[in-house]
Amino acid sequence: MKKIALFLSILILSASRFADVQEIKISGTILGADDGLPIAGVNIIEKGTSRGAISNINGKYEISVKGEASVLVFSFVGFVTEEIRVGAKKTIDVTLQVDNTSLQEIVVTGYAAQEKRNITGSVSTVRSGRPGRTMKAEADRMYAPVVYEEMEIAMDLDYVVPEFNTEGYTTIQENEFLQSTKNPLSTFSIDVDVASYANLRRFLNNGQKPPIDAVRIEEMINYFNYDYPQPKGEEPFSVNTEIASCPWNPEHKLVHIGLQGKKIPTDNLPPSNLVFLIDVSGSMQDVNKLPLLKSAFKMLVEKMRDEDRVAIAVYAGAAGLVLPSTPGSQKDKIIQALDKLEAGGSTAGGAGIKLAYEVALENFKKEGNNRIILATDGDFNVGASSNAEMERLIETKRDQGVFLTVVGFGMGNYKDDKMEILADKGNGNYAYIDNLQEARKVFVNEFGGTLFTIAKDVKLQIEFNPAKVQAYRLIGYENRRLKNEDFNDDKKDAGELGSGHTVTALYEIIPVGAKSEFVKSIDPLKYQQSEIEKISYDTRELMTLKLRYKAPDGNVSKLITTPVIDKNKDWENTSENFLWSAAVAEFGMLLRESKFVQAADVQSVLKLARSAKGNDEEGYRSEFIRLVESSRFLASR
Repeated sequence: MKKIALFLSILILSASRFADVQEIKISGTILGADDGLPIAGVNIIEKGTSRGAISNINGKYEISVKGEASVLVFSFVGFVTEEIRVGAKKTIDVTLQVDNTSLQEIVVTGYAAQEKRNITGSVSTVRSGRPGRTMKAEADRMYAPVVYEEMEIAMDLDYVVPEFNTEGYTTIQENEFLQSTKNPLSTFSIDVDVASYANLRRFLNNGQKPPIDAVRIEEMINYFNYDYPQPKGEEPFSVNTEIASCPWNPEHKLVHIGLQGKKIPTDNLPPSNLVFLIDVSGSMQDVNKLPLLKSAFKMLVEKMRDEDRVAIAVYAGAAGLVLPSTPGSQKDKIIQALDKLEAGGSTAGGAGIKLAYEVALENFKKEGNNRIILATDGDFNVGASSNAEMERLIETKRDQGVFLTVVGFGMGNYKDDKMEILADKGNGNYAYIDNLQEARKVFVNEFGGTLFTIAKDVKLQIEFNPAKVQAYRLIGYENRRLKNEDFNDDKKDAGELGSGHTVTALYEIIPVGAKSEFVKSIDPLKYQQSEIEKISYDTRELMTLKLRYKAPDGNVSKLITTPVIDKNKDWENTSENFLWSAAVAEFGMLLRESKFVQAADVQSVLKLARSAKGNDEEGYRSEFIRLVESSRFLASR
C-alpha cells in the first residue's frame, strides 16, 4: 500500500508540474492611443524568455506563453513600452501611448540612421565586413506576423547603424508647370509599379527619411486600390475622371484620372508558364533577402493551378536550372526546390536572365501567360551586367511573348534603378517586398494583376483647353513621360495593365486668371501667334483625354477619347478616391521636398487621409496614416 501511495503521489506531482508548464495561447490587437489605428510591427515578448511575436498589418498578434504568471512586453519605436500580466485572459488588446521623447532622439545622416535606444525585442549585433548590412533586429521587425523561438535577447543595448550605403536610385527631375498655350499636350505611359511605396515604407519604419529619388509619387498613389467601376462592353478597363479645387492650394484645381482593369476570375485566367529566376549570390544571404524570398514564393506556389507550370533558375557565380518546368499539381516538389536554395558567390545576373528566357521559350504556351519572375536585390556585377545590354535582350524576348516581372528584396546594396529599368523594358511590373504582408499582397491578394496582362502599351495624352487652363503639372510619372508624337506610334513601348489593376494619375491645374509664381512670362513671338479657337470659350470642357492600348497579343492600338468637364466642386465634396490620391500625392511631395508643396503639410495629409480611409479591410490605408504620423518626428537629412 505504501508503494501504491508513493506512486500516486509522484503521479499527482508530475501532473501538477505538467499543468504548470502547459502553454497558453494569447491573441489580441494593438492600437495607437492617439488615433485608435492598428500598429504593425510591434514586438511582443514573454518577459524572461526568448518567446516572441510581431503584430501584423492589422495590429493583430498571437503568442504562446508558459502560463498565467507570464508577463508580456509590448514595444515599438515611438511608443511607450507596456508590460501586462497574462492571468486568466486569452485575449489581450493593447493601446500604446506615443512617446514623443524617444522619437525625437532619431538623427538621420544621408541614407542611414544613427540611433541609441533600449531594445526590448530580439537583437543581434551588426555584422562586420559587409557595407550596408543592418542588424537582425531591424530585419526581424519587418516580418509580420513572425513567431521566433530560442533567440538570444539583449537588453539595454546601445547600437549604431552604419552610415554608408550603396543603394542605387535613378535621378528624378520633377515635372514643372507648363503653359497650355505653348504646351497644349501632355503624354505619358501608365505605371502599375508599386515598389517605391513599399521601399520608402521600409525607410520610414527604420526611422529614416528615404532618399529623394527613391520617392516616385505615381507608385505611391498606385500602391492603393480605388473604388472605380468595372468596365462595361468590350473595353478591358473603365476610364474615370474627377475635378475639384486643389487641397494644398484652393486657387488651383486638381484633376483625378482613374483606370480600372477588368477583373478576371482566377479560374478563367489563361494557364501560366512561369520561370522563377532567383538571385542566390552572396549578397542575398541576409534574413530579409533569400529567406523572405523563399516564403514569398511559397505563397505564389500555393496559388498555382494544376494547368500552370513553373521552372526555377538561379544565378550566383554562374547560372543554373534547379527545377525543370513542373506542373502546379506538384506543389511539394516545387517547394522542396525552393527550400534547398542557399546564398553564396558573385552575381552573374546577365547569364541568369538569358537562361530564364531559354527555359520560358522551351515551354512556351501560345495562348497562355509566359512570364519570368526575377527576384533579387539588383546587385548584378558579373557577366552581362550593363543596363543597355540587358535592356536589348529583354526587349527582344518581350516581342516573342515572354514578359518580365521584377521583385526586389533587401537593403543596403539595393539597386532600385536597375530593377525598374528591367521591368519597364520587359512588359512587366516591379514590386518591392519588405515583409510577409507585402508578399501576400503581391502574390496572393493581387495575384491576377501581378501576373496576367489584359492590355499592353497603354498611353495617355491630354489636350488642355487654353481658355480655361493657364498652366498644368503632371504629378509624378517623371520617368514615364513620352514625346507627343509617341502617342500614335504603335512601335513605342508603354506600360501594361493587369487583371483587376487600378491606375491613377493627378494633374495640378492653374486656371486662367489665377496669379501664380509658377507661371513665367514669355516674350511675344515674332514669326507666329497662338490664337485660341472660339470653341475653347464655348465649352465646359477643361480638357480632352485620349488613351491608346493594345491587346496582350496585339500589335495595333485602339483609341478611346473622353472629354473632361469641370463642375467647379470643392475638394471637400469629392469622392474617397479623389481625397485619398490627393493625400498620398501631398505626402509624396513632402518626402521629395518638392518646390511645389505650397500649403501642404503633414496635418493636411492626415486630414485628407482620415476622411478617405473608408472600409480598409486589408489595413493598408491605416498603415499609411501611421507612417505619416511617425514622419513628423524624423530629423532632416
